[in-house]
Amino acid sequence: MTLTLTLVRHGQTYLNARRLLQGWSDSPLTRTGRAGVRVTAAHLAEHTFTGAYSSPSGRAIATATEILRHHDDLRLRTDKDLRELHFGQYERRPEHELDALAPWHELVPSMLDGSHPGLPGGESGAEYMDRLRAAFDRVVEAHPDGHVLVVGHGLTLGAWLATLDPGLGLVALPNASVSTVQVDADGTRRVLAAGVDVAAQGFGSARSVPTSAPVPAA
Repeated sequence: MTLTLTLVRHGQTYLNARRLLQGWSDSPLTRTGRAGVRVTAAHLAEHTFTGAYSSPSGRAIATATEILRHHDDLRLRTDKDLRELHFGQYERRPEHELDALAPWHELVPSMLDGSHPGLPGGESGAEYMDRLRAAFDRVVEAHPDGHVLVVGHGLTLGAWLATLDPGLGLVALPNASVSTVQVDADGTRRVLAAGVDVAAQGFGSARSVPTSAPVPAA
């Protein structure tokens, strides 16, 4: 028995388009974002999903709802632990302001290895990684086989992929992109594809970080 997880990043939002940090904050999908999500939904229309999960953030739910228009027999479940990293006082502020304090290529590895204490008003790396691992563990435990859709966020989905294949580092996940993970009967988890830009949304709001140190395994 194997389980396939299809991971989809939410569509482009107004904050994405303006290069503002979102985290636990939210903003609606742009026209471009909605169009991209429709393309991804059509791409996934022939998949036979046996479960569907989403972050409770509005942008993720809007994306998942569009995908599930092609799968009206499925009930969407939300899990608060699939939310994006809480950027604290830097939410809704320009990315370059955070970079001036903590460059992305330094911030992300310390979040992934759990050593970052957290941005002012935000959550620590250990808290973040613990909750996202717990969220995916719950999904895997509930579905020993089949094909499950998980809709979430660029950093959160990318962080989990990095725990499965530390050599990836943080992969840039375009809006409405698709990643695929296979979970074998013995529990082995393998990344089959990461950040496939099926909707041609580009990398404007997606940033990668090459790995420089091992990421603790999931």
